[in-house]
Amino acid sequence: MSALLEVKHLNVDLNLPAGTLHAVRDVSFSVEKGKTLSLVGESGCGKSMIALAIMGLLPPSGICSAEKIAFEGLDLQKMSEKKMSTFRGARMAMIFQEPMTSLDPCYTIGNQLVEALTEHKKVSAREARDRAVFLLEKVGITGSASRLKQYPHQLSGGLRQRIMIAMGLMCGPSLIIADEPTTALDVTIQAQIMGLLASIQQEFNMGMILITHDLGVVSRVADDVVIMYCGQVVETGNIKEIFNNPIHPYTRGLMECIPVPGKTKPGEKLGSIPGIVPTPIGDLWGCSFRSRCSLATQECAARGLELIKISDKRSFRCINPPVTIADA
Repeated sequence: MSALLEVKHLNVDLNLPAGTLHAVRDVSFSVEKGKTLSLVGESGCGKSMIALAIMGLLPPSGICSAEKIAFEGLDLQKMSEKKMSTFRGARMAMIFQEPMTSLDPCYTIGNQLVEALTEHKKVSAREARDRAVFLLEKVGITGSASRLKQYPHQLSGGLRQRIMIAMGLMCGPSLIIADEPTTALDVTIQAQIMGLLASIQQEFNMGMILITHDLGVVSRVADDVVIMYCGQVVETGNIKEIFNNPIHPYTRGLMECIPVPGKTKPGEKLGSIPGIVPTPIGDLWGCSFRSRCSLATQECAARGLELIKISDKRSFRCINPPVTIADA
């Protein structure tokens, strides 16, 4: 199956007063139609920067380079800003991280939903309004027609996130990028939102990139997983491979932080990863995880580490993994 989105050797640097911040380093992955790829890692590991680079929304200080960023066979790097603006929202949509601030407080929900469609397609305001009502009902908002007259501050966080999802679906995109879609929501609403995203994705047969640091969320909705650390990919695989047999020490550390029903006893301490993430500013060498890894040796700092491929989607970046390649 041909990839809906293909990213090869993506790098994103930010020029800061303290030096060059290497936010994303040599990242490659692909997303298939109807499938979910999850980018997982701690805050600051470059997940959101990847999404912004794909959407062409990097800050002015951001410098993006890649061998390939192709969407439905089209090279996004060669597109003009005008052409790219026709793709954003129409064929690629992004659900931003914070529902409390992603909606414009000066306009009604209806204004913002209708504009999302009329900017990209030749439809009447009435047709756009009908589409907005339909999608609000689809994402589980009751009394959707009356909601169009409300302002963001009149809605709860869960409702705002549902509206952000509806806005992303207004033009029927082929790809949805969901950047931490459950941030600042309570656990019950988180489960509802993730279930909603998964059902809508299957109904409309869209590809989805899910950005999160929560492996519990990933286990319920993802098909493939990319584990990131300090701007680099450290492990890739399908959801069963990552959860049943994590290879990289960082992935294993993340897994040990999750309580397992039936195995984790009440009151038992969960695992943790000691230390802090190193700064990605300036010259970088060796394994970025070595200062926090119990398996680290001098060799980890002395050489650059390439991804070791086991299969088409399975790879890891470590010279001394906890298991052998054959075991994986």
